[in-house]
Amino acid sequence: MSPRLAPYVFSLLVSGTMSCIVSGVSTWRAGVESGFLSVWLTEAWPLGWGIAYPTLLCVAPLARRLVAAVTRPAP
Repeated sequence: MSPRLAPYVFSLLVSGTMSCIVSGVSTWRAGVESGFLSVWLTEAWPLGWGIAYPTLLCVAPLARRLVAAVTRPAP
């Protein structure tokens, strides 16, 4: 795989993992007991991931610049 794709693959993995965890906790906290896994994996997670991935693609470059601005390399 080309290194040019690294930001997209990184964003895909991070957004998938985070949206899975957050949507699972949110679905559980909302009181969905009957059919929890079905609701979580077919409704909540895909919706969350569909929002998280493009958001991360837009936000990650800004976050990298902010991190670079508040940190400095070791001497």
